[in-house]
Amino acid sequence: MKYENLFKPIRLGNTLFRNRIFASPQGFYNVGADCFPNPETAAYYERKAIGGFASICVGDCIVDRERGCHYSFLFNIEDPNSLPGFAAVAGAVSRHGCVASCELSHAGMYAHASQDAGFPLYGPVELDNQYGHVRQMDEADIQRVLEHYAACADFAKQAGFGMITLHGGHGWLLAQFMSSRLNTRKDQWGGSLENRMRLPLAVVEAVRKAVGPGFPIEFRMSGSECNSVGYDLGEGVELAKALDGKVDLIHVSAGNHEVLESMCITHPSMFLEDGCNAYLAREIKKHVKTPVATVGAFTDPAMMEEVIASGGADIVQLGRQSLADPDFPLKARTGREEEINRCLRCNTCFAGNGRYRTLQCAINPEIGRELAVRTTLPAPEKKKVLVIGGGPGGMQAALTAARRGHRVILCEKGPRLGGVLLCEEKVPFKEHLAQYLARQARLCEKAGVEIRLNTEVTHEYAAVEKADVIVAALGARPSVPPIPGIEKALGAEAAYVEPEKVGNQVVILGAGLVGIELGLFLAGLGRRVTILEAKSQPTVDPGNMHTLAIMQEMPRRGVELLTDVRVDKLDETGVTAGERFFPADTVIAATGQRPLMDEGAAFYDCAPEFYQLGDCLAPRNILSATQEAFTVARDIGRSF
Repeated sequence: MKYENLFKPIRLGNTLFRNRIFASPQGFYNVGADCFPNPETAAYYERKAIGGFASICVGDCIVDRERGCHYSFLFNIEDPNSLPGFAAVAGAVSRHGCVASCELSHAGMYAHASQDAGFPLYGPVELDNQYGHVRQMDEADIQRVLEHYAACADFAKQAGFGMITLHGGHGWLLAQFMSSRLNTRKDQWGGSLENRMRLPLAVVEAVRKAVGPGFPIEFRMSGSECNSVGYDLGEGVELAKALDGKVDLIHVSAGNHEVLESMCITHPSMFLEDGCNAYLAREIKKHVKTPVATVGAFTDPAMMEEVIASGGADIVQLGRQSLADPDFPLKARTGREEEINRCLRCNTCFAGNGRYRTLQCAINPEIGRELAVRTTLPAPEKKKVLVIGGGPGGMQAALTAARRGHRVILCEKGPRLGGVLLCEEKVPFKEHLAQYLARQARLCEKAGVEIRLNTEVTHEYAAVEKADVIVAALGARPSVPPIPGIEKALGAEAAYVEPEKVGNQVVILGAGLVGIELGLFLAGLGRRVTILEAKSQPTVDPGNMHTLAIMQEMPRRGVELLTDVRVDKLDETGVTAGERFFPADTVIAATGQRPLMDEGAAFYDCAPEFYQLGDCLAPRNILSATQEAFTVARDIGRSF
C-alpha cells in the first residue's frame, strides 16, 4: 500500500478507527429556528462518511445556550427534543463504518448571541471586551459549566455518537481558562499552570464519568494562539503535557477566532504553505504519550503520510479539504491522487456560511445540496451536447453531462482547457487553482468528452453540428474604461502571463480581487506596487475571509492601496489623478470584466435546448460557474 501509515487503523479508547484521516469539526448552519439537525444535516455529514473518513466531527454543539452561544443558529444539543435529529446524523455517519464525533463547545466571554438574548457574558476574569462587560465566573458558575458538559456528553452518547470532542482551542471558554495571558485569577481556578488547567481537566473528568471508561474523548487545543495577545508554543506544550493521559486524543490546532491577527492562521489562507500548522503538533508530540492529531491546510496524501511516518502526528484532520473532496480518503487509498479536488483556500465556504448559513464550495458543486444530488437519477434520454467554452463552467458542464450518459463535445478556441484562469498558473499562492484546472481537463477526457481545442464556434459551426443541446460558457473579456491613454496600459491577463515584461514601479488601476491578487503576485516578484481605486472601498467581498487574508497580506508585501482616486489620464511615465501624479514603469488595467452576453445568446436558435452560464450571463466567480454548470447538466434530458 502506497500510504501505509495513513491507512493503518488506530485505536482510541476501546474504539478502532479505520484510518488516520479524520474530518475536523465543522458546523452546519442551515437549520430551523429550533436549531435541530435536519435531513440536510445528516446528508452533509454522511457524504464524508461515504468518502472513507475514519471519523467525522459534528461541530458547534453548544453546551449552554444561555451562557455559551456565539451564534444563535448553532446546534441546540441541550434540548431533549433534538434527539431524533442528532440520532439521524450519528446513524448516517456510523452506518458507513465511520465514527461520529460530537464537538462540545462553550464560547465563554465571547458568547455574544447569549448576550443578545439577554444574558450576561461570563469568563475567567472580569473585564470589558468587544462585546461588553464580562463577569468573572464564581464557584456556582463553574459548577454549572461542568454539569452542562456532562449532560451534553451523555446526550451525545445516547444519540449514537462514538466520540466526544471537547473544544479547548480558538479562544473559547476552556482556552480562556488555560491562557496565562488572560486567566490571572488568584483562586484555585487561575494563575499557575495547575490552576489554569483545573477547569479543563474537571470538564474532562465530568465527561468521562458521563460517557464511561473506554469511550474516546478528544481534546482540541491551540498549540499556539499565534497572535500578540495570546500564548505561544512553549505554553502550548505545557498545556498539552497537563492533558497527557487524561484524554484519548490531543487535537492540535492554532489561533484564536476572536483575534483577527490569527484568524487566517486558524483557517490558513492561500498565502500559507500546505500543512503550515503541522509544526505545532510535531513539537507537542515530542512531550506527550497520548496520540496527537494535526490540522491545517493539508491537501496532499503524500505530505500527510510523511507527517505520520516521521512521528509528527498520529492523525491528520481535514477541514475545508473535506468539502472540496469528500472522497479524499478513498481516492488516496486506491491510487487516484490525480483525481483529488484540492482545496483552493479561497474561503468561499466561509462566505456562504456567513451570507446564507449554507455551506458552498467553489470547486465542488455538490456541497450544500447533498440530499438533492443523492436522489438524482441517470438521464432517461441521452442527448448530443455541445459545450462552447473550456473554462471552469464549460468543463464542469461537460463533465457532469458526460457522467450522466450524454454524448458531449467541448469546444475551446484556445490551445488548452482552463479558460482565462490559465493566466494565473505562475502564481505561487494559486498553485491549487492550476491543479484544479488540470484535474478537470483530465476528468473530462476520462469521462469520454470529445475535446476540440483551437476551435472557435461560430453560429454556422453550431448549426451544422446539429446538437440536441447547446451550453454557452463563453466567459467574459476585460472591460476598459474611457480614460485617455488607457490603450497604453497592460492588461491584467498579460501581466500574469508575462510578468517579466512588467517594470519595477507598477501602478494597477482597480482594487477588485483581480487587481489586488495581481499586485500581491508582482510584489512577491520584487516589484513596487501601488493600486488605485476610484471607489471609497476596494471592490472585494467583505463577507469572505479571503478578503481579510489579502488585506493582511498587502502590508506584508509592501503593496500600497489608495481609494477615492479617479484617474484622469495615463502615459508612458505614469498616471495622473487630479493634482496627483503616480510615476510608473508599467500601468496595468484591472478594471473589471464585460460578460459576453450577446456572443453567447447568438447560439439560442442552434439547438432545441439552449443554456447560458457563468460569465457570459454576468461577471461571476468559480463558485457560480461550477454550480450553474452542474445544475444545467443535471437538467439535460430530464423527463418532465
